[in-house]
Amino acid sequence: MLWFHNARLIDPEAGTDTIGSLLVQGGAIIERDGPCPTGAQAVDCGGKCLAPGIVDMGVQVGEPGAQHKESLRTAGLAAARGGVTTIVMRPDTDPAIDTPEVLEYVTRRASARTPVNIRAMAALTRGRDGREMAEISFLLDAGAVAFTDGDRVSTDTKVLSRCMAYARGLGALVIGHPQDPGLSQGACATSGKFASLRGLPAVSPMAERMGFDRDMGLVEMTGVRYHADQITVARSLPALERAKANGLDVTAGISIHHLTLNELDVGSYRSFFKFTPPLRSEDDRRAMVQAVADGLIDVICSMHTPQDEESKRLPFEEAAAGAVGLETLLPAAMRLYHSEGLDLPRIWRALSFNPAQRLGLASGRLSHGAPADLVLFDPDAPFVLDRFKLASKSKNTPYDGARMEGRVLATYVGGACVFDAAEVAA
Repeated sequence: MLWFHNARLIDPEAGTDTIGSLLVQGGAIIERDGPCPTGAQAVDCGGKCLAPGIVDMGVQVGEPGAQHKESLRTAGLAAARGGVTTIVMRPDTDPAIDTPEVLEYVTRRASARTPVNIRAMAALTRGRDGREMAEISFLLDAGAVAFTDGDRVSTDTKVLSRCMAYARGLGALVIGHPQDPGLSQGACATSGKFASLRGLPAVSPMAERMGFDRDMGLVEMTGVRYHADQITVARSLPALERAKANGLDVTAGISIHHLTLNELDVGSYRSFFKFTPPLRSEDDRRAMVQAVADGLIDVICSMHTPQDEESKRLPFEEAAAGAVGLETLLPAAMRLYHSEGLDLPRIWRALSFNPAQRLGLASGRLSHGAPADLVLFDPDAPFVLDRFKLASKSKNTPYDGARMEGRVLATYVGGACVFDAAEVAA
C-alpha cells in the first residue's frame, strides 16, 4: 500500500490541479485526499506534480525486424524514464502485425521484457499494402486495440471502404494517416518560400486536407470509429470541426514535434528534423496549439520513430524520417505549459485521458478504481538534453542540445515503481 502525499494532483478527467494525496493498493487507486492508513508506505511528493501516466498512442518499436533500431526492452526502459506507462505500438514492423500469430508473439515478448504496459495496433490490410483486408476479427480477439496501415496510405478506395465497413460491424477503431499519397510522394518539406530556397521536394498543405476529406467521406459512408493520427495544418481544422459537429465518431491527434517545432528548424538540411508529414509553418504550428487548447485536437503523442545513424546521416532528401520521442515527450510538452499558456490538466487530457478513452483503456485517470499508472514530475526543472544519455537504442532526436524544462522523478505502473530518478542519479 502506497500513500502519496504533498502532491500537486493533475487530474485530466476533472480538469483540476490541486494539492492532495492519493492512496494506492493492489495496483489501483482506492482513495484521494484521505489520511495515511496504518501500515501504508508514505511517499512525500515534495509539492511536485503527480499525474496519470502518459498513454503514448503510436510508438514504433523495431521488434520484430529492426531490433538494431529499437527493441521492446529498450523502448520499455525509455518509456519508463519518460513517464509513459502505456506504449501503444504501431504495426509497422517486419513482418507487419497483420496476423494473430505475430500479434501474440509481440505481446508475449513485451510482457516479459518491458516494465510498462504495451498494447499493439494491427495492420488494416495484409502487409500494410492496401490490397487485401487483414484478419480484423481474429486480431481484435487477440488483443489489437486499433487498426492502421500507418503512413502507407491506401490508394484503393474500394478496399479501404470495405475494411472500414467490416471494422464498423465489429466496433473496431480505424486509425488513418490523412495525406494524399500522390501529392505527398517523394516530398520532404512543406511547400513555401523555405522549401523553395532550400531546393527541397515539397508537398502542399492541401495534401493533408484532401486525404482527410476522403477519409471523412468514407467515415460518413461506413459509420466507422476513426482517429486521424496527425492533423498538422490549419486548413484541415474546419473539416475536422465539421465532422465532429455532424456527429461522426472522429478524433484527431498530433505529434509533439509538430506542436513545438516548425519548418525553419530544418535550417541547413538538419536531417534530425525530417518527419512524415514534414514540419509546417509557424502559423500552422500556432493553429495546432490552439486546436489542442480548444479540444478540437484530442491527442498528443510522441510518434516515436527510431532511426539509426546510417539512416539519418544522409542528404536531407534521402534521410529516413522520424525521431525518438518516448523520453522527450513530457519535457517537450512542458513548452506548451511554459510558453503557450496551456494548463497541465489540458495537456494531460491530450497525453493520457483522451488516448486511453479512445482505445478503451482504464488508465489516464486519478479516480477511484483506476490503475495506479502514475508519473511524478517537476514541470520546472531545467536541463540540457544530451541525446547520448537517452535509453532508446537510436538517438535521433531534434531536441539534442536544447534547453528544456520538465523532469520525470518517478514512474509507477500498477503501483510498482519502474523508474526512480534518484536511484539513477545515485
